[in-house]
Amino acid sequence: MQVIFLQPDALPSLPNLALTIGNYDGVHLGHQAMLARLVDGAKTLNLSSAVMVFEPQPREFFYPDDAPARLSSLSEKSKLIAKLGVDYLLVASFDEVFRSLSADAFVQILKQLNVRQLVLGDDFRFGQGRVGNHQSLSEAGFAVENLSSVLVDGYRVSSTLVREALAKGDLMAAKTLLGRDYAITGQVVHGDKIGRTLDFPTANIALNRHKPPLHGVFGADILAFDEQGTALSWETLTTKHGQGVSGVTAGSLFGAVNIGTRPSVLGVDWRLEVHLPQFAGDLYGVHLQVIFLHYLHGERRYDGLNALKLGIHQDVQQLLDWRAAQST
Repeated sequence: MQVIFLQPDALPSLPNLALTIGNYDGVHLGHQAMLARLVDGAKTLNLSSAVMVFEPQPREFFYPDDAPARLSSLSEKSKLIAKLGVDYLLVASFDEVFRSLSADAFVQILKQLNVRQLVLGDDFRFGQGRVGNHQSLSEAGFAVENLSSVLVDGYRVSSTLVREALAKGDLMAAKTLLGRDYAITGQVVHGDKIGRTLDFPTANIALNRHKPPLHGVFGADILAFDEQGTALSWETLTTKHGQGVSGVTAGSLFGAVNIGTRPSVLGVDWRLEVHLPQFAGDLYGVHLQVIFLHYLHGERRYDGLNALKLGIHQDVQQLLDWRAAQST
């Protein structure tokens, strides 16, 4: 899949396209149904398939301090969409210029992109003031297919429902809506190095979003990748001091994960920290995928570092007990 960052005044030359437009945050089952229909329809009509997304997402632009938590970063979203067979990902920069486009101006952009077929959700609106809709696109000469929402247990699958499930620590409900375990991928960066002073060293993983959708302490499977997304063997990252605890997922290590603002050390920014029991190695610069499997409890505030150390010890032991139970 080719990723193209759109500039309204310098649009790329593309083949005739079947296009869908939206945030596609999380690429849940509803999104997957939409993209499957897009790809199948494009093949039938001898078109290339394309998805247009927005960065930042519109609500992040309009309400930066009160935008919904991000389910997926652009990189994660791109990988998930690519797996579904889409040919192009068109990334539109949602800024003052883009948000000021009239519906007519947006239609002209679609025509310059050689869009022939549109596959859209039933609530799609576009243009300044959100005045554009399916009817105006049809009147502009596009073939428009309106895809109804996907239902799971009678509920419309949506990114909002996934966020609500994750906020409650209900990983199974989120998995049902996503069709997979929820995961976050990011590069290991330098943190405050407090964990190593407590004998629980952690890998601090870049979140690449303004706010994650879940918080608290979790058991997770951890996979390692290089900059190009190629899977790395843990043996190549491990020193002689420790091999780590095998995860449930093939090729993974099991990790104790804290995601939140770290109130015990007066933290204010969101952090994703992973402790790998019985592992020793240098992970800086490595990309780790954290696959959330078990919710232990919400983030807690401890009075002092000794209480924090004891709390972490108890959490890690409980999570290791849970991991051991998965093998029986």
